[in-house]
Amino acid sequence: MFATLGYWICWPFAWLTRAFYELTGSYGVALILFTLVVKLVLLPFMMKSKRSMIRMNMVSGQLQEIQKRYANNREKMAEEQQRLYQENGINPMSGCLWSFIPMPILIALYYIIRQPITHFMMLSKEVCQSLVEKAIAAGIDMSAILTYDKEGAAVLKDGLNQFTPYGQINLVNAINTQHPELAEGISGWMNVDYHFLGIDLGASASDALGMIKSGGLTWAVVGIIVMVLLAAASQVANMKISMMGQPQQAAANATNKTMMLIMPLMTLWIGYTLPAALSLYWLAQSVFSAIQDLILNKAYLRKIREAEEARAKAITEDRKARQEEARQRQIQQQAEAKERQRDRQIQEARKKGGQKKASTTEAGRVGDRPYARGRAYREHDDE
Repeated sequence: MFATLGYWICWPFAWLTRAFYELTGSYGVALILFTLVVKLVLLPFMMKSKRSMIRMNMVSGQLQEIQKRYANNREKMAEEQQRLYQENGINPMSGCLWSFIPMPILIALYYIIRQPITHFMMLSKEVCQSLVEKAIAAGIDMSAILTYDKEGAAVLKDGLNQFTPYGQINLVNAINTQHPELAEGISGWMNVDYHFLGIDLGASASDALGMIKSGGLTWAVVGIIVMVLLAAASQVANMKISMMGQPQQAAANATNKTMMLIMPLMTLWIGYTLPAALSLYWLAQSVFSAIQDLILNKAYLRKIREAEEARAKAITEDRKARQEEARQRQIQQQAEAKERQRDRQIQEARKKGGQKKASTTEAGRVGDRPYARGRAYREHDDE
């Protein structure tokens, strides 16, 4: 299942690389064009990542305030941070997620470069096995192509010969240089030439060091080492340019320093152990990324920042308006509550004491007629 999944992941990259190779006839140029197309395809996503990073930077002060305020309450801190992210439309993972995209592409390219028959030309394992059998019959030295056990017998798995790590590259080179007739009639076969600017892109820096010991210093081997060093240096330069458009903070500085150490070391390791074609891709990817960041930082990034600042201002004003509305509503509710309480007190007072009913007493009587309060007494009214 994983082999099938890997095949379909590699297929679009292999098709694109083949198309550029057939167009240019240069393996190195094909890789550079491949890298450029991938960068252009991913550009909208990288711009989204930039926007997310700007938003994160704009609320960093509020985040630090939340962290200080709720330092002893992790649950409340997480709740407040999530609320802040939602209010500002921030996905904390989106800023760094897209930075890992070059790695899967690098892995796919590794298989495309290392296994040109099955992953670049996309030929079946059965066709690959038939080429092995033809090469053995033609007398080609298979020691650097196939794996052998301690007894000297070729290792088989499911009836198929097993290649050394760079066995397919070596088989392609052997057929193309010694017996090109072995591949005649095979649909999809390509006479792949790994050389670019005099450098064998199928070799690694470790191979180059071995070739220096045996053949001395030549551009063919020195060029591989130079390419690896340039790829590592371009990583540092790319990260510096990328940080130019971001406000520097203590936490971010610590992370950036770590990345500026890890990324070049990883690039050196890739260049030392894996084919130089991967170093060329890594170098091209870093150069295009630096150019992209320069353009974004100079023009587009400024527009994004202005838009995000206007958006943040609108959010702040809306929040203040809602807070003021809530405050006025609370004042009104308190006033209504006081009035209700006053009404209750009046009603209770009336129930307890109330006003005494008017009564007729002897003091209000004149003769035989009682005196009516509020009415003037006239002596001859009864006449």
